[in-house]
Order: sequence, then structure tokens, then C-alpha cells
Amino acid sequence: MMNLIKLSVGTESVEGLAAWQKTAHARSADGHPRHVTRMWPKREAEILDGGSIYWVIKGVIQCRQRILRLEEIDRGDGIRRCAIILDSEIHRTAAATRRPFQGWRYLKPEDSPRDLPAGRDSEEELPPALAGALADIGVI
Repeated sequence: MMNLIKLSVGTESVEGLAAWQKTAHARSADGHPRHVTRMWPKREAEILDGGSIYWVIKGVIQCRQRILRLEEIDRGDGIRRCAIILDSEIHRTAAATRRPFQGWRYLKPEDSPRDLPAGRDSEEELPPALAGALADIGVI
């Protein structure tokens, strides 16, 4: 199994990500949230074997979504794009800081932050800078 990690550019919070994914532009034909990218993962089989996409919001991994499938998108310009189709459920994770990067990256399961325990996902979100500082010193 393999995960992906991706910056959620322009997103201020997990709630903002969820709101964006409810828009028609961010949905696949069957209503699932999707993220469209130019690069097709070469490790597709591993990703589809239970992998998730971990979202970096304001420099901190804050949540993940299970990847359901990959679909080819044709916009008529000859460029093959990949739609990463996601489960609607967003799982909050322990905070983990990440430096900016472009596109998506592979994220090994052993390097992925753990999900927050049941009940903690509804807690008020820490400011990203504070969550990142606490993650850096191993508090959360």
C-alpha cells in the first residue's frame, strides 16, 4: 500500500477543504470529490490497495482521504490528466509539518501521520503555526 501527499493550495482549514470538495467543479460524475493532476502515479496498484491522500494545509498535514480510484480526464487538448477520486469522508490526522513542494508525492505508510482518535476530530482546530510548532517538538 502507498499513500500520496499533496498541498491543498489556497485552503485555510480542513473545513475549507471540505467546502471546496462540495462544489460541482471538484466532483466526479458520480458525486465523489476529486483532485485533477497532470501526473499519473506509476505506483497505481499500490495506491489503489487502500492508499489515502494526505492534505497539507498551511504547511501542516491535517487530514487524509481514502483514494477510491484513478480516472483519465480528457479536456480535448491532448494532455492526459489523472483525476484522483476520493472518499467523501475526511479523517483528521496528527499534525505533521511539511515544506512546500509542487504536485503530489508518494508517502509511505510508516511515514504517514496517524489518524486522530475518535472524538478528537471534532475538536477546535489549532492555528496552523501552533500545530506545526507542536508537531516539530513531538507534542502532537
